[in-house]
Amino acid sequence: MTDVYRITAEITAPVYDTEVTARVADAVANVFPNADLAEGHGEIRGTVHSLEHFSELLHRQEILDTARGEFFGNREGDTFSFALKKQAAFEGRVNFAVGETDELGEIAVRVRVDDPDVPTYIDAVAPETEDGKPIGA
Repeated sequence: MTDVYRITAEITAPVYDTEVTARVADAVANVFPNADLAEGHGEIRGTVHSLEHFSELLHRQEILDTARGEFFGNREGDTFSFALKKQAAFEGRVNFAVGETDELGEIAVRVRVDDPDVPTYIDAVAPETEDGKPIGA
């Protein structure tokens, strides 16, 4: 991801009574280390302007196709959204939350792409693959 992109990702994670707030913040920071985090009433909120580290995790875990499906499947105008499981994030791994909501809640991420456009940005974060390898890599 060497090109310059203008995006804003808004991150929200609930903090339940049975959880330690710092651990939820750590889970978010493990996946989005450059996020500016704040603690609110029962939640951690954050904003980040780059998904470079997140993209590196997707590449390392070889889940680019899964990520693309989530991103394009939850695209709306100039935004796309997805949810991640907290426990996996705490361990520095990406695990998309699909179906039933996890009992610990999920890390919700909404990405607004200002430049260039959503499909181009998704291609940068999670490029198309052939035989499991990014095309052109």
